[in-house]
Amino acid sequence: MDLHTLIWLFPVVFVFHDFEEIIMMEKWLVRNRATIYEKLPPKLAGRVIRQFSLSTAQFAAAVLVIFLFVSLSTFMASQYVNGGAFLGNIYMFTVLQLVFFIHVFTHVGQSILFRSVTPGVITSVLFVLPYSALMLHELLQNDLITWHTIIICLPFVLLILPIVLLAHWIGKRTA
Repeated sequence: MDLHTLIWLFPVVFVFHDFEEIIMMEKWLVRNRATIYEKLPPKLAGRVIRQFSLSTAQFAAAVLVIFLFVSLSTFMASQYVNGGAFLGNIYMFTVLQLVFFIHVFTHVGQSILFRSVTPGVITSVLFVLPYSALMLHELLQNDLITWHTIIICLPFVLLILPIVLLAHWIGKRTA
């Protein structure tokens, strides 16, 4: 597959995955509230419930905020591959690819912990894992990144958490 096509598939795979989360999240949280308190320490369970207690519309608004970052990073990666000086950068895209890859395992872990299909686990396993693994492999194979780049980008993966929290905050206030 052409590298540009693979890069531009990122927003498509992201939206496909997040549609599953958007569709399932609100009802799953209502149905599994007691299980969350049963499986997690009370303080953590309360935080999880508060953080994800969004209506479907609110959660969709939060996803839109994150989608803007995904789209910007995709544009920047495309520019970088083209040798474009205008916003050409591979680092943000690499960080988000690493987040996407790691995110799969959070979904799988949640499903194992709660012994149920959790929002996002199906598309994580079927689409996100193969896509993100292939994307990282292709970036390495085409010398767009190195293992050193990945190591440099790993600490920045943690900086995505405040963006996600901000997206949820915006979602709660806009929808």
